[in-house]
Amino acid sequence: MILDNLSIVLVEPRGERNIGSVARAMANFGMTDLRLVAPKVDHLHDEARKMAVKASVLLEQASLYPDLEAALGDCHYAYATTRRFGKYRVDFLHPDDAAEQMLPLLESGRVAMVFGREDKGLKTEELDLCQRLITIPTGGSVQSMNLAQSVVICLYEVAKRHGQLQGKGQGGKSLATVEQLEVLFAHMRDTFLRINYLNPQNPEHILRSYRQMFGRAALDDRDVRIIRGLLSEIDRVEGERRALAGSEDDDD
Repeated sequence: MILDNLSIVLVEPRGERNIGSVARAMANFGMTDLRLVAPKVDHLHDEARKMAVKASVLLEQASLYPDLEAALGDCHYAYATTRRFGKYRVDFLHPDDAAEQMLPLLESGRVAMVFGREDKGLKTEELDLCQRLITIPTGGSVQSMNLAQSVVICLYEVAKRHGQLQGKGQGGKSLATVEQLEVLFAHMRDTFLRINYLNPQNPEHILRSYRQMFGRAALDDRDVRIIRGLLSEIDRVEGERRALAGSEDDDD
C-alpha cells in the first residue's frame, strides 16, 4: 500500500494529547510511520495514549530523531506545513493540491509531511529541507490551527485522493533522496561562491530560490547527476581560469 510510504513528522511537539491525536488520525486514514523530532514531552504518556485510543501501537512504534535533517534522511520528497508568510515562504500548496501531487510521488519512494512546533512552527532552515510548502487557508479571526487538527485535514485530503486513484496506475520516476539533494545544494553553494555568483555574506538568499525551483521539479537521481555534472564542469573551467591567471601574474 503506497500510504505506507508516507511519513508524518512532528518537530518538537509539546503536547502529549496532540501527539496522541495525530496517531489516531494516522490510524483513521491508513498511515503508520510516525516520526518525532526532539519531542518536548513523553509520547508514551497516559494522556497521549488516551487520545490515541486504539492507535497506541503507532506511539510505541514512533521513531525519534535529534533534528529534522536526520528524520528526513531516507525520504525522497518532503512537504512542510506553515501558516507564516514571508520572503522565503512562497509558492504554497493547499492540502488538496498537495495530496494530488503527492500520490504519484509515493509510488516512487518515501515522502514526508512535516508539521512544526505548536507555538512557533518551523524555522526557515527547516523549511529549506523540504521541497514544497503547504498552508491551510483559514478566514476566521484565529488564523493558525491546532497541530492535530492540521494533521487531520492534510491526511484526510491524502486519503481521499488515494481513494479516488485506487485501481489507476500512476507510474512515476525514482526521486532523489533528501540526502542527495542536500549534497547537490552543498556542491552548488561551493561552486557559486567560487565564481562569485553568490553573496558570501548571505549565500542562502539565492540558494533558496533554487531549492524552490528544484522542489517544484521533483528531481530524480538522473536530474541530480546531470546538475552536479554541470557544476563539476564549472569547477573545472574556473580552476583552469584561476591557474592561467596565476601563471600570468608570475610572468609579470
